[in-house]
Amino acid sequence: MIYLDHAATTPMSGKALEVYVNVAKHYFGNASSLHDEGSAAKQILEASAKTIASTLNARPQDVHFNSGATEGNNLAINSLLKAKQGRHIITSEIEHSSVRNVFLKLEQEGYEVTRLPVDESGFIKFKILEESIRKDTALVSLQHVNSEIGTIQEIQKIGSFLQKQGTLFHSDCVQSYGRLPLDIKTLNVDALTISSHKIYGPKGAGAVWMNPTADWKSVFPGHDNTSRFRAGTADVPSIAAFAIAAKERISERESEQERIRTFKEKLLSEIKKMEFEVEVEGASQQSVPNILGLRFPGMEGQFMMLECNQAGLAISTGSACQAGSDKPNKTMVALGKNEQEAREFIRLSFGKENEEHQIPLIIEKMNSILNRHFDKVNYYKTK
Repeated sequence: MIYLDHAATTPMSGKALEVYVNVAKHYFGNASSLHDEGSAAKQILEASAKTIASTLNARPQDVHFNSGATEGNNLAINSLLKAKQGRHIITSEIEHSSVRNVFLKLEQEGYEVTRLPVDESGFIKFKILEESIRKDTALVSLQHVNSEIGTIQEIQKIGSFLQKQGTLFHSDCVQSYGRLPLDIKTLNVDALTISSHKIYGPKGAGAVWMNPTADWKSVFPGHDNTSRFRAGTADVPSIAAFAIAAKERISERESEQERIRTFKEKLLSEIKKMEFEVEVEGASQQSVPNILGLRFPGMEGQFMMLECNQAGLAISTGSACQAGSDKPNKTMVALGKNEQEAREFIRLSFGKENEEHQIPLIIEKMNSILNRHFDKVNYYKTK
């Protein structure tokens, strides 16, 4: 199987797995316990916070571990809202479901939600954002990188504008962490969310950076913002492995992203040489190199994904949260595609396992699938 779904998840790196096993075996204490076993676990937790903080140019005490991006986005948004007056909040039409669902719940609780439209490349329309800000706007949440088409939002520019308005800003940085430089001193955000399993760490671990000047408040009663962002026992082995994976990823970020960019360009060049019409979705320039959104007009994405699986290619029809859904891809609809076009979408996403020698085999398999499909379509059209 050639794995082309790294935006959904990545395999654990050897070092991360080694650290996980070692910590789970030898440092099993509860980090909140006061005995020596607990203290040893707490030291690892604190060291991990320092490592993650260093990758964000942040203070360790402002990094808060959790179970992953879904929980992290939920807690970050709600923690900020608890400290801010106003019942109007803003997001976009192409957010990940973990943010989209939080806003749906907040809407049910009485918040007024503005969902910003995007252009055909996936960029929010900044003019509409400016026009949408009101005196009672408490918070804006916008992803940094779209998980399906790879478009990079200008969150520094957006954050600078929102700071002047006195509006809090959260960004889901799950797809940008380890791929783009993230510096909380220049990003102009009040909270950002990152995840372990997107960067070759274990599943079930993530972190949120919370701006201490935002005066956020804990979602959980009885916990103040200086001690608890999240209730529960810390998963020290997963967090330690997450920190090691992050350290590895950041150290090789530039060289690896350039390698993946070359891989993507060569693969796309070969795809375009096939006799079938292909549409590339997303921004051509301002996008991450590891995500490639495609449509083969006339070929349903779900069918293409299943055929690729049978042929030994692991691809997707978009974000893993939409897997199995029979509805048109939400991002494609937001980009202005009709229902049929939205159903044609597939995503290829690249990582360490992908090398140039795989490209001829990928093309061969995709070409075979497309030939079989369109031969059948043409056959039935002539009947």
